[in-house]
Amino acid sequence: MTSAPHLRRSDSAQGEFSPLKRFVVAKKRISDVFEHLLNYVEETSEFVEETCGNKALENIASQDQKLEIQSYADKLAVIKEVLARRHMKVAFFGRTSNGKSTVVNAMLRDRVLPSGIGHTTNCFLSVEGTDDDKAYLKTEGSDEEKSIKTVNQLAHALHMDESLDAGCLVRVFWPKTKCALLRDDLVLVDSPGTDVTTQLDSWIDKFCLDADVFVLVANSESTLMNTEKHFFHKVNERLSKPNIFILNNRWDASANEPEYMEDVRKQHTDRCVNFLVEELKVVDRDQAPNRIFFVSAKEVLNSRMQRAQGMPESGGALAEGFHERMKEFQCFERRFEECISQSAVKTKFEQHTIRAKLITEKVKSIMDAINIEAAEKRVAALEDRENQMDRLEFVKNQLNLLIDEIKKKIKAISEDVESKVSFAMGEEICRLHVIVDEFHSDFHPSSHVLKIYKSELLAHVEEGMGKNLAFRCSDAVHASVQSSQRYMMESMLPLLPSAAQSQVHMLVPSRKFDLSYDLNCATLCSDFQENIEFQFSLGWTVLVHRFLGSVNAQRALKLVDQNFQGSRPLPMALTPSSGPPSITAPPNNETAVMTQEDLMVAMATNVASLTSRTSMSVLIVGGVVWKTVGWRLIALSSSLYGLLYLYERLTWTTKAKERTLKRQFVDYATDKLQLIVSFTSANCSHQVQQEMAATFARLCQQVGQTQKELEAEIRQLTATIDQLETVQSHSKSLRHKATDLEKQLEEFTNQYLNPQQ
Repeated sequence: MTSAPHLRRSDSAQGEFSPLKRFVVAKKRISDVFEHLLNYVEETSEFVEETCGNKALENIASQDQKLEIQSYADKLAVIKEVLARRHMKVAFFGRTSNGKSTVVNAMLRDRVLPSGIGHTTNCFLSVEGTDDDKAYLKTEGSDEEKSIKTVNQLAHALHMDESLDAGCLVRVFWPKTKCALLRDDLVLVDSPGTDVTTQLDSWIDKFCLDADVFVLVANSESTLMNTEKHFFHKVNERLSKPNIFILNNRWDASANEPEYMEDVRKQHTDRCVNFLVEELKVVDRDQAPNRIFFVSAKEVLNSRMQRAQGMPESGGALAEGFHERMKEFQCFERRFEECISQSAVKTKFEQHTIRAKLITEKVKSIMDAINIEAAEKRVAALEDRENQMDRLEFVKNQLNLLIDEIKKKIKAISEDVESKVSFAMGEEICRLHVIVDEFHSDFHPSSHVLKIYKSELLAHVEEGMGKNLAFRCSDAVHASVQSSQRYMMESMLPLLPSAAQSQVHMLVPSRKFDLSYDLNCATLCSDFQENIEFQFSLGWTVLVHRFLGSVNAQRALKLVDQNFQGSRPLPMALTPSSGPPSITAPPNNETAVMTQEDLMVAMATNVASLTSRTSMSVLIVGGVVWKTVGWRLIALSSSLYGLLYLYERLTWTTKAKERTLKRQFVDYATDKLQLIVSFTSANCSHQVQQEMAATFARLCQQVGQTQKELEAEIRQLTATIDQLETVQSHSKSLRHKATDLEKQLEEFTNQYLNPQQ
């Protein structure tokens, strides 16, 4: 609401200017202060909410502080709206037809409310100013603006509305341009007679609690009635020392009996003084006469309306003593304006001003607390950042030293494991026959059964050698690996953060480390070919193989029999190192280098060739032997030879075949396993190296993660320090604003609430 211009009022207490302006100016001043205060609290609320929501600024501002400031902002918003609606309010009470509406009209200098013969106020009527050019009214519970142009229309509207009763309020909005009094935020409330209802408590609760001044309009032709006194006693119970004026209206009737005028006036005055001082105790006895007036509202209204029309205000038939009654009414208005202006400023603004001071002090204390907390956190963050930078440097230097040391340790342990496995495997190969002899399964020389038998034998050898190697090496290797891992953890432990130190054991697998001896016998011996056909121990082929060896025996026998095939099963199992030569190889390859063994082979083959070429040669040789040793010896030798053949033939059972196969397999597998000793030991060494390297890598990774965390924490601390500096600066600025607002509130208090100071 814009402030109205100063109004010229010749009958005002201040002469040219109305005292009511004090309330208008004070209202604008306090509204501006509350506007600034609300903006300030909203700014602090946003600041605290932002600070509270920043995880990096934990515990700088609490949720309680945030909620507290938000509650202050809500309260100030409500107070600001209340201040905008604040106005000075005067309520007129009295018995029916005592002239309450006429008094209101006289003060407004116009016939605004219905009054006179035939018009009785049947509900509460409030008259307040509007910036519109047209008058209108609003009934309780409705926002509809009902247009009224004349008093008669208003009276008609009030009497035609059957829903209105004595406890309802009708708000009459009268153009400010037509009534100067309404330009100063003054609301005048007219009421039904106090004698028309017993619901006085509801009237007081609804219409009187925010009134600044009460005017008791009494009839000077009678004394104060109990209904009037009873009502104000109830008002006095609800309000602390209400401002009450008593108007003895219709005092113009005393002009008919001038000889009794002073006596009647004194009686009325004494009774009213006793009522205000003794019964209500709202004023002192010295001040009470200044609250009691003898007037004629009807005379004043008529006079002022004539003056407004340009006619003499004393024109017409006026009773004797009119000017004295007019001056007394003006005296009432002057004291009423002074009283309501001072009272309204105090009652309407004092509590809000006190509340504003408390809120400002509270918010300022919160800003102080945030500033102190931010300063302490900033110092702690600076120290923490310095410590973290020192720790980061230590971790980097220590890690570089440990990497070289751990690499050397891993290499030494790997070499030790390789040596142990190589030695253990050599011993296990030497006792391979024991493992093979421990194998028992169904055996039959058929190809299908042999295939299954050899497959199970290979699996048995694989499992047996693996268990034996594990028994010999695994425990020692595991203990060595575990010891090295503990050493690595103990060495790296100081480089890890405290949270990771308690969980460092999780970086090492809880399972027992077992070497994997992957001998892969199935692939290694996949080309094993057994020879379990009967072979006479003194047979020609066996003897040649026994004395010349497999390879040379094949060459010799090849010369004896041109149909001899290199792919024919050999008496002994073949190995890659002593396997059959290629039958497609050229002769030059066989005779390129002649050794002593080759010469013996050639001689034997030549003899064989000669004996097999003609039967004549056999006969000649037989005759020579016959002649030399005699037939008995030859027969005995032949018999023994035959018996030996028969014995071997009869003992060539399935068991013998199985033993032969196992023996052949042992010889074959021994040669094969010897080839992979170095490979297997190197593989085990590599496993140990991988296990330890993996553990060390996990530890290094954790240390690397620690370095990243330290670097991130340093960056975070730097950002936090910057934010804390910003918080300190902002909180100081907001605190200074609070100090300025406190000064404004103090100035308002001194100027309007405590002007005597």
